[in-house]
Amino acid sequence: MRRTLITLATAAILTGSLAATVQADPAGPAPGTVVRDEALTSDLWLDGTGSARRLTYWTRDSDDRPAQSTGAIFLPVGTPPPGGWPVLSWEHGTVGVGDDCAPSTAGRSERDKNYLATWLRQGYAVVATDYIGLGTPGVHAYLDGRAEAHAAIDMVRAARAVDDSLSSKWVAIGQSQGGGAAVFTASLATKYGPELDYRGAVATGPASNIVDASTLVGPSTPSIQSSHLTAYATYVMNGLKAARPDFDLDSYLTPVGKELIAAAQTQCFTPMAQRAEGVTLNQLFSRPLSDGDFAATARPIMDVPMTGYDRPLFIGQGTNDTDVPAPLTAKLVADLTANGVRPEVHIYPGLDHNATVAGSLPDSMPFVARLFG
Repeated sequence: MRRTLITLATAAILTGSLAATVQADPAGPAPGTVVRDEALTSDLWLDGTGSARRLTYWTRDSDDRPAQSTGAIFLPVGTPPPGGWPVLSWEHGTVGVGDDCAPSTAGRSERDKNYLATWLRQGYAVVATDYIGLGTPGVHAYLDGRAEAHAAIDMVRAARAVDDSLSSKWVAIGQSQGGGAAVFTASLATKYGPELDYRGAVATGPASNIVDASTLVGPSTPSIQSSHLTAYATYVMNGLKAARPDFDLDSYLTPVGKELIAAAQTQCFTPMAQRAEGVTLNQLFSRPLSDGDFAATARPIMDVPMTGYDRPLFIGQGTNDTDVPAPLTAKLVADLTANGVRPEVHIYPGLDHNATVAGSLPDSMPFVARLFG
């Protein structure tokens, strides 16, 4: 059933001079081309997994340049239905920007494992990108929405290239960073992957309006005691620098800011949030982010598109979410609506960022079932 595509040529991409030859080609390998296909160790499987693989594959960054990503394939137990397993392309939330944070090697939170296992038990194959730069060359461009969307779409292509039990029908699902990425994916999927049968997207706690929120931050901003928000900010600034190396990041930072942002290049989210304890957002910055070229540089990378939505979109938001506050999602929905997009919106009173993931399932499972119906 599984057909491995590793050849001497693709193996050489991993180990030798052929890599330089391929990357020098402006066109590069076709998106979804598999570089490496290997078994995923059983300690990284989801409950209910019948078989699992780990892939390295080619995709495109937000400037349409070739780049590599990694990711995992999880197949349900049993025999695929006629036409193959319907596919969910999972776009994960914040784990960090360093190679050691890639979920296909570092593992997943209990929240995510339980959530994805629920879908697997419903008879969906789950393919899960790590995104560009998490375990592959270069720095992960955190919240570079187009790059994240490309990696998720090309993960479907790559998975289908090595496993003919997968259907061409697929849905994007994501939470937090991945929720924002799933919205980007919803705007790009049909055009970027026209040979696939994209059906729609589910986004919970979606990162959005990051630039608008960030421009309110500066040295005189009232102190916000949240190590999570401080950690997120270090990743936002690292991600922007990765996407736009010419951005003068240091001109915005205090010595404390430079120290924490350097640490964030290798520290995954939990230890980074612990390191950020006692450091407020305003302490990172020597001048307001409303000054200079921060917004002009960041908007093309992080602002959610307002066009291209041709399939149903589900947005779920908890009212007690302090990581992605509800007003940011309310603005996203309002902006989409003003541009003729009609997402199916579900609000979860009393649920925080984490609880919304499982809390959305009674609504998102029938939504996805209809998409594949």
